[in-house]
Amino acid sequence: MRFIITAQASAEKKAAEPSDFDAELFKAYMRFNEEMHQAGVLVASEGLNPAAPGARIAVANGRRYVVDGPFAESKELVGGFYLIDVDSLDEAIAWALRAPCGHHADDILEVRQLTGAGDLPPEILQLMNEAAPTWSASAWQSRGAKSS
Repeated sequence: MRFIITAQASAEKKAAEPSDFDAELFKAYMRFNEEMHQAGVLVASEGLNPAAPGARIAVANGRRYVVDGPFAESKELVGGFYLIDVDSLDEAIAWALRAPCGHHADDILEVRQLTGAGDLPPEILQLMNEAAPTWSASAWQSRGAKSS
């Protein structure tokens, strides 16, 4: 099963400023990435650049449009994510509990399961195969043996 673990600041704190860089803390995060990679569970891990421009896209009357954003307040900013492939929610939580902390952009970690082929009814999988045959063939294959 694949899970995304997103990181964000708690409501009481704002995300750390770039000048708050701590080399030892950064190395702790990288060691954690290395540990998950060596355990064979890490699919991807990225931080999101709070200083980079972004956009928020909304929908009205069946059409998409750009709105102010991407985030109203720094406490709503997702600081980064881990994408992991493990056997259960309990295992995903166990990894999240081991994650370093202290950057203040990751005070809260949210663990959410991604949809796997086994989570979808056969008729939905058939529609996916009809509408996007090459993507469908590669999407579920690339998720490895642990995927649901």
